[in-house]
Amino acid sequence: MLTRGYGGPLRYVQGPGVLADLGTYAAGLGKKALLLSDAFVDKTYGEALRASLLKAGVETVSTVFGGESTDAEVKRCAELGRGVDVVIGVGGGKTLDTGKIAARDVGARIITVPTIASTDSPTSSIGVIYTAEGVYDRVERCYRNPDVVLVDSQVILRAPVRFLAAGMGDALSTWFEARSNFESRSNNYIADGYAPTIAGAQVARACHETLMRDGRAAYLAAKAGCLTEAVENIIEANTLLSGLGFENCGVSAAHGIHDALTVLEPTHHFFHGEKVAFGIIGLLVLENRDPQEIAEAIRFCADIGLPVRLADLGLGDVSDADLLRVGETAMNPASVIHSVPRTLTARIVADAIRTADALATDLLARQR
Repeated sequence: MLTRGYGGPLRYVQGPGVLADLGTYAAGLGKKALLLSDAFVDKTYGEALRASLLKAGVETVSTVFGGESTDAEVKRCAELGRGVDVVIGVGGGKTLDTGKIAARDVGARIITVPTIASTDSPTSSIGVIYTAEGVYDRVERCYRNPDVVLVDSQVILRAPVRFLAAGMGDALSTWFEARSNFESRSNNYIADGYAPTIAGAQVARACHETLMRDGRAAYLAAKAGCLTEAVENIIEANTLLSGLGFENCGVSAAHGIHDALTVLEPTHHFFHGEKVAFGIIGLLVLENRDPQEIAEAIRFCADIGLPVRLADLGLGDVSDADLLRVGETAMNPASVIHSVPRTLTARIVADAIRTADALATDLLARQR
């Protein structure tokens, strides 16, 4: 019998207005905090965040995120965080990842406050390092999930709906990639890896079911500026269910293709979840899944404005040589693509990407 492992944040709180409660949660973790925020977030919410911390008696050092979760940015934040009790990351996924890794390096507690629901980073114990140019470098394990994840759904709703849709692209990969890991008997991402638990598998499945049930309605409601139960459900699916699902079950080719696509500069202008959405189709092609399942994924993504064709990612004229370069990058021994329960080569990956594009192009043309 394999040892099983399950992990997640100590507290997850979601609802309209909970941003005002930051000080209460931070005070429970210590007396001094490093507040790391996106520039826009600091301008929009910084004063309110600092006021909440001050009211709760938490001394605060504030800094604005540099824009990329690089080694240099993590080092800068860690230096600022020497001696603090808790690091608070507020903003998008790269800000939160930087905060988590910096907290690990200084031995501080962690609070993540996502202001967009575009990735499943907020709940996890891992962070991604990129180069200054935005090219994927590696994953860093923090061996500890955030102590508190604070999600203000009213703040999420104020962000452009594109962010929510991108989060659904990332979340849609959760069950498909969990299945890959089950079939290849790959370890999850708890500590150095364990077999998945029943709980982790069911969370991943619930993530998929929630997206299929509420995704389209939530997209339209959010686009109209309405905070409905469907929107709340999708915020939870994008953030908590997807975060628990991927960490407790593992990822595979949807993220492997995403990571490899970052070697092509046009993709740098797209969100993580947008590239993952296209990667899902590539994953399903690699595994030769049921055509109806592939079509369902393409339709769902297209309905909420996610990329399903190479042209949608600025790669309409991409050469076979560049796709082979993507395939070669994906075959890096450290790539998550190796969780796919198939024998892979760079050419097989490149051909799957080209085929995914052809299938989506054909399906959308026939729907017109």
